[in-house]
Amino acid sequence: MKRQKRDRFDRAHTQGYKAGLSGRSKENCPYQTQDDFRSQWLGGWRDAMEARNTGLFR
Repeated sequence: MKRQKRDRFDRAHTQGYKAGLSGRSKENCPYQTQDDFRSQWLGGWRDAMEARNTGLFR
């Protein structure tokens, strides 16, 4: 059985989350021209920054 690719929006959110955990700036978003993907990426970035601020990751 073939594996299905993950949803592209989910992938953008995950990439943003990883970028936020590593401390990258939100200005480094790779989706500058694609608003839907940019909002997903920024949502993941914000979630990661919130998790860092609450002490889940150091």
